[in-house]
Amino acid sequence: MTTRAEPGDLQSDQGDQGLSAIMSERRRLINLGYRLLGSLADAEDVVQETYARWYALSPREQRAIESPGAWLMTVAGRICLNLLGSARARRETYVGDWIPEPLPEPTEWITGRSGAGGTDPADRITLDESVTMAFLVVLDAMTPAERVAFVLHDVFRYPFGEVAEIVGRTPAACRQLASSARRRIRTARSPAGPSAGQAGIVRQFRTAWEAKDIDALIDLLDPDATATADGGGLAVTHLHPLVGGERIARAYARIARAAGDRTTFVECTVNGLPGLVARQDGTIATVFAFEIAGERIRHIWAVRNPEKLRPWRHDAPGPAVTMRRRQAGASWKGVRRAKR
Repeated sequence: MTTRAEPGDLQSDQGDQGLSAIMSERRRLINLGYRLLGSLADAEDVVQETYARWYALSPREQRAIESPGAWLMTVAGRICLNLLGSARARRETYVGDWIPEPLPEPTEWITGRSGAGGTDPADRITLDESVTMAFLVVLDAMTPAERVAFVLHDVFRYPFGEVAEIVGRTPAACRQLASSARRRIRTARSPAGPSAGQAGIVRQFRTAWEAKDIDALIDLLDPDATATADGGGLAVTHLHPLVGGERIARAYARIARAAGDRTTFVECTVNGLPGLVARQDGTIATVFAFEIAGERIRHIWAVRNPEKLRPWRHDAPGPAVTMRRRQAGASWKGVRRAKR
């Protein structure tokens, strides 16, 4: 026996399906926000703000939107663009160097294949490659418009016509922005070896570091290597980059001696590549990301700012808590008053 559905039941089913479709975009929005802002916490805030704007629409306005997913990506892109514009001013008061927030083992929202679709053209960046620390550092040196145009087109494959609507420039201007960004990437990119080989070099570095073997460390470091640290004024670290393999080796040997037996180093994946985690008294104190060219380490990024280590801690607050905390920040006030 069948039961005829009442109109209210049909509306409820349609509403549930619509909610499911809208929420299924969250992973792709996180993907976009992290690559543009270099911070998972900020990306989560952007996603929540994007959904808040969606639900601020009337049901009639929502139904009039042909592609809710595209609408959400457009709004998220514009919010990120606004935040990138104010980020440079905030960096002037940041203590020491600013490094993108490191991420642990790849998860669905990092590699997000559902947002890729199709086969990558040879001259474009894949989603996996676009989360490496070296890649994010180059992105951070770009202008906000350059960064947004490049990420949307080369990583997420948005046509320049749609990118133009987000950036507020002509499609031709967005094409030039992406081309300029592409040149920066090519200039900065190092010829990386296979991941297994890189893991071996990181393991050798850990062993030499624990042994305080300066000569072995020097052999593993490029003569022009650079080591950058980010404590954000909340953790003790060197404020300026260390330049030169020998200088880095001696400095890291001193760090190992000072740390003593309280510190242990664990090999792990950092932003999709082999890295290290330093634990002090059972707590994660530092996350190390590496750029390896050939068989030598070209760059080390050491993140000690505890606010950036939240994804590495199992007792970290969830997105809702993060959202409430960051709503108190002055940088968000103007964004939250803006209309879509």
